[in-house]
Amino acid sequence: MRILIVEDDPMLGDGLQRGLKLMGHAVDWFGTASEADRAIGMMHYDAVVLDLGLPDDDGVAMLSRWRNQGRQTPVVVLTARDAVSSRIGGLDAGADDYLVKPVELDELAARLRAVTRRAAGMPEPVWRHGPLEYQPAARLAIWHGKAVDLTSRESMLLELLLTYPNRVLTREFLRDKLYDWDKGAESNTLEVHIHHLRRKIHPAIVRTLRGAGYTLGTLEAIGATAPDAPGEDQT
Repeated sequence: MRILIVEDDPMLGDGLQRGLKLMGHAVDWFGTASEADRAIGMMHYDAVVLDLGLPDDDGVAMLSRWRNQGRQTPVVVLTARDAVSSRIGGLDAGADDYLVKPVELDELAARLRAVTRRAAGMPEPVWRHGPLEYQPAARLAIWHGKAVDLTSRESMLLELLLTYPNRVLTREFLRDKLYDWDKGAESNTLEVHIHHLRRKIHPAIVRTLRGAGYTLGTLEAIGATAPDAPGEDQT
């Protein structure tokens, strides 16, 4: 998923960004409310990690502003404010979760997975599409009962397709989700990942709509060929 971190502590912000990137996420980190406002206006994020004590604005006020603007991006507040009144204020302003510093990175990652699953209407720990099972917490894909060896980017791509099973996802949308601002992708990188998913899972697991983008293969299509058949790219 693509995550926005809003944190003015350089050491913490850098640590969160590095840690979440190592887990395979695309992560943008900014230290001020004004930068975060600009970023969320330009990019569709799956989740936000928000500090409340920002140098140029109060995080609660900014969150309230986002919600009043109709932005429904899941927000996990990460702050030193541990008073009950602060927790209530953050949740009432529209936060989806509230964590007090310090926090273990694994717990933060689990909270982010939980709020994004709920936002996508998929709260179950295992997602299924015919004979395909996917466990987002473990980034584990299982095809006909056998684990599939996927890279981090391949797992992220499969997760995006499963998150939006009835939508055509443009190349631009997928590239924005898979890569952060300081690490762009080469022009054919996305197509390489799609080719690998088709080869490792099923030749019809990703469907190409020429001139539009990609979508998850239909149940009929992925059940039409034996699971161990060699795959060719579907165009």
